[in-house]
Amino acid sequence: MINETDFCPGNRLETLLAMMSEDEKQANATLELLLGQHPNDPRLHFLKGSLAAARQDYALGVSEMRQAVDLAPEYWIARYQLGFLLLTNCEPHAAQEAWGPLHGLPENHYLRLLVTGFIYMIQDRFGDAIERFQQGMLANSENPAVNNDIALIIEELKNRDSDGVGQSTSSVDLLLRQSMLKSTRH
Repeated sequence: MINETDFCPGNRLETLLAMMSEDEKQANATLELLLGQHPNDPRLHFLKGSLAAARQDYALGVSEMRQAVDLAPEYWIARYQLGFLLLTNCEPHAAQEAWGPLHGLPENHYLRLLVTGFIYMIQDRFGDAIERFQQGMLANSENPAVNNDIALIIEELKNRDSDGVGQSTSSVDLLLRQSMLKSTRH
């Protein structure tokens, strides 16, 4: 069980987040220091995983995001991002396993809608996927960066048939291609 003393103080976390856009090397050193002081803070593990994924160190990204979810199973955005990272690394079954508890969220919760869209995409049900992605974007007022990612995926899915890629490219290949164009920092 995590208690409040396990969490990094908010002002130190805010300083770290501000530092990330100015001095990534210093931010990484500060993150490691904070993790040493607060090893049970899932937010720090999620941040480390996001930074690792942005550097294309996917093994570390998955490991740290899993640690965040293990520490806080209801840390929904971390669970969503873990599944997204697994899917972009051609692990659709592991992604679905990571996302499993998100299906317990209310039917209109943006993460549940987006995950349903990914499940449809994995099943090559692209029209249904686009519909769920659009619903998820409309329901999402918490995390604009997620909407940016989903907009790119929708664009790829819509272009899929119009550019002749439709029959030869799998949904995971499309997602991989899209993920190379963006950062996974959220």
